[in-house]
Amino acid sequence: MIDPKLIRTNPDYLKRAQVARGESEELIDQLISADEDRRTAIASFEALRAQQKELGRSVAKATSETRPALLAEASALAEKVKEAEAASSEVEATFNELMALVPNPVFDEVPRGGEEDFAVLETVGTPRDFEAEGFTPKDHLELGEILGAIDMERGAKVSGSRFYFLTGVGALLELALTQYAVTKAVEWGFNPMIVPSLVKPSAMEGTGFLGQAAQDVYHLPADDLYLVGTSEVALAAYHSDEILDAGTLPRKYMGYSPCFRREAGSYGKDTRGIFRVHWFDKVEMFVYCRPEDSEAEHLNLLNFEKEFITSLGIPFQVLDVASGDLGLSAARKYDCYGWVPSQQKYREITSTSNCTQFQARRLNIRARYEDGIGPVATLNGTLCAMPRMIIMILENNQQEDGSVVVPEVLRPYLGGREVLSPLS
Repeated sequence: MIDPKLIRTNPDYLKRAQVARGESEELIDQLISADEDRRTAIASFEALRAQQKELGRSVAKATSETRPALLAEASALAEKVKEAEAASSEVEATFNELMALVPNPVFDEVPRGGEEDFAVLETVGTPRDFEAEGFTPKDHLELGEILGAIDMERGAKVSGSRFYFLTGVGALLELALTQYAVTKAVEWGFNPMIVPSLVKPSAMEGTGFLGQAAQDVYHLPADDLYLVGTSEVALAAYHSDEILDAGTLPRKYMGYSPCFRREAGSYGKDTRGIFRVHWFDKVEMFVYCRPEDSEAEHLNLLNFEKEFITSLGIPFQVLDVASGDLGLSAARKYDCYGWVPSQQKYREITSTSNCTQFQARRLNIRARYEDGIGPVATLNGTLCAMPRMIIMILENNQQEDGSVVVPEVLRPYLGGREVLSPLS
């Protein structure tokens, strides 16, 4: 949620932010009008309540002769107070509904435009020249089948399209990646957590996943619970309705959980293999910090992602995501795109977002600072989304016979295996 003061102090800033996202400025005009109605209604209600209290004191002091008339006046006034309270509640509800629709204003430095208008900030590593090595690279699914690592056919049989089994060395590879990611996160000062994958509506709404992203979320109506699409939801809601000691900031958490996504709107996209699936496991980083420290913490998260990807030997690019491609909560987002040899292009494998105070306001997470109590800032960053990182390792480290060289950093977590081959 945005700072309500901005509606009155800097509406032009909010309108520019709407335009940057490709959204209508009209929402801000509606919000300005609703805010004026709300303040007028509140003032009217409070004035009548003050009048009612004053009249109550007069009734208490009244003589038997004047009391009946005062009681009649008090009764009529009580009805007006009731009507004013109802009117105030109605306009307050309208204001809150509109506030929930306003996205986090994007930073001025964010590239303007849509999905294809990102800025490439950095390219790390050089893709292998398979042609020079004398063979055509196989895609991850063909490699997974050769290794006995991925079973899409039985995934579809058991659960439907976009589901899969990781088997044999595929299962071992995910477990190795998980252990390595957790080890690195702890090394960087993150407190590890295994978090719930089912959350209340308040957690989803508070993190901004029931607005524009609602169509991509699984809901269990009988329990009124949601399956999370990212551990970010549970990690953000962890301190909801709390006041933190500013001296404990930044607080850094690492969450591990299954993640579930409907992949609405992705019909026909990435239907082969495990790049775009309905369920996957992920290790996520999350930070609570002082608002003035959020940009520095954002770069820290990006650097952790870069270090992790680099250690696995994957060529990648760092993207500054364009304003029109940002989610509701993000003021700025960096993506890392790994090289996919079979596709001859870079594809998204991690992202990190600075949500400033937006989620904290919605979830009522504050800190006690030197100058008073106020919202914290929240940030999130993918460390390892398992299927996509498995794709990167299989395709970039493949050998002509279909075996795969294990990145050196993962070998201790794979019993010393240097090469992935089918389990006997």
